[in-house]
Amino acid sequence: MGGRVPWWGGGPRALAPPDQSPIVPGPYDRIVDLDATSLVAAEALLPARNQMAFSLGWHIVLACFGMAFPAMIFVLHRKGLDGDGDALELARRWSKVAGVLFAIGAVSGTVLSFEMGLLWPGLMESYGDVVGLAFTLEAISFFVEAIFLGIYVYGWDRLPPRLHLTMLLPIMAAGVAGSFLVVSVNGWMNAPTGFSLVDGVVTDVRPIAAIFNSAVGLQFLHMYLAAVMVVGYSTAAVYAVGWLRGRRDRLHRLGVAVPLFFAAVASPLQPVAGHFAGQRLADEQPIKLAAMEGLAETTEGPRLELGGYWNGERLVGAVEVPVDGLLSFIATNDPDATLLGLDAVPEDERPPVGIVHLSFQTMVAIGTALVGLAAWSAWRWWRRTDPLDSTWFLRALVVAGPAAVVAMEVGWVTTEVGRQPWIVHGLLRTEDAVTDAGYIWFTLSALIVVYGAMTVGAVVLLRSMSRRWQSGEHELAHPYRRFGEQTSIDDTESDTSTDRSDRVGAAP
Repeated sequence: MGGRVPWWGGGPRALAPPDQSPIVPGPYDRIVDLDATSLVAAEALLPARNQMAFSLGWHIVLACFGMAFPAMIFVLHRKGLDGDGDALELARRWSKVAGVLFAIGAVSGTVLSFEMGLLWPGLMESYGDVVGLAFTLEAISFFVEAIFLGIYVYGWDRLPPRLHLTMLLPIMAAGVAGSFLVVSVNGWMNAPTGFSLVDGVVTDVRPIAAIFNSAVGLQFLHMYLAAVMVVGYSTAAVYAVGWLRGRRDRLHRLGVAVPLFFAAVASPLQPVAGHFAGQRLADEQPIKLAAMEGLAETTEGPRLELGGYWNGERLVGAVEVPVDGLLSFIATNDPDATLLGLDAVPEDERPPVGIVHLSFQTMVAIGTALVGLAAWSAWRWWRRTDPLDSTWFLRALVVAGPAAVVAMEVGWVTTEVGRQPWIVHGLLRTEDAVTDAGYIWFTLSALIVVYGAMTVGAVVLLRSMSRRWQSGEHELAHPYRRFGEQTSIDDTESDTSTDRSDRVGAAP
């Protein structure tokens, strides 16, 4: 049987349809106490889920910077080579921040790669050949990014200016490619393809087809736009705080303007990408869509309901939009279409509706607010009024930074929890893929301690860099001078627009 897999469940020990005997994998034919193993695995399921959620939720923020930050640095660096010394100085500072975040992300990313096999051996044992190529190519992308980031960070005043700038191109490409490959694995878990099942055994593996599954395109676009919004709004928020505190120099102006431009462009595109991703769910994962919308019963032409909470049986307290068929029109472009409700599958095949609905509604609410902020900034630009002159705009920008992170995190909660009880949609249950090791609570506790220490270390290091820059430290007063090119940063005596100590006193 090729192509998409059927909707019967099972697990790493039962990859045959229900009418066949379970297959116990292993190099030898031996008797396995499945009841005892299942009991131990059930005890490990909760800590394994918590550990994966914690490590992924922590790492994904750093991954956003790997995807979007180099492009923002490129804009500043390119502007700096045209004679803008402030832009060049800010690019240099951001390159150091990128180096710190990459180093920490390398640790958390390595942890995640090990967790796939240690926490979910049933997944990798059964489907490792299918998704293995994606992970291998992602590792190559990681090394490419690391090599060129190292060259870029240490290339200041050592490489010719134009050559130095081009080092950002492979960094950007590798960051995007690596993220695409990781998202492709998650997309494959939502839309498994690229293999055949013969008597319950995975055969005819087609890893390229697995990478380019039906979910990856829209899912990656949705994630990439989220990454741009996270990095853009959070970086702009840092400099907005500095501006509100009186550090009103050109470095802070650039620190707000460049990332805000990226975020403002991505914000209105995000709902469009999310809309088409939702339409894919209506075709391929209708129960996830039902959980997101709180649709208890299969309904023809259902109305759209906003907010509310799931009481265990149905949605309560939601605001119904009084337009017949609006939800079905959004999901299928047909107002009279029938959408499957949660009643279409047995209870043990339904995701935790309360969590999925709340996370989805939170994501939509924050995303809508961020679109409003982007429109506000565009309106002020169109009216030729400086957004930095508005205290309320700056305050909203400060809030937008952490809000964008929350929206991205709850979006991943919607994706992952909404797929439950499946780890591979319609084929392998999460409870059947989990390890039967008994030490997962210990590893979870250790991970929290280690990641907490890394967080504190990163904050201390970045604040130390910020304090040095605010004190007027300027390590490369004349970048590229040895190559015969000077920028406006050399001509500090003629800089009458702002005092030297103010101009370099920026946050990281």
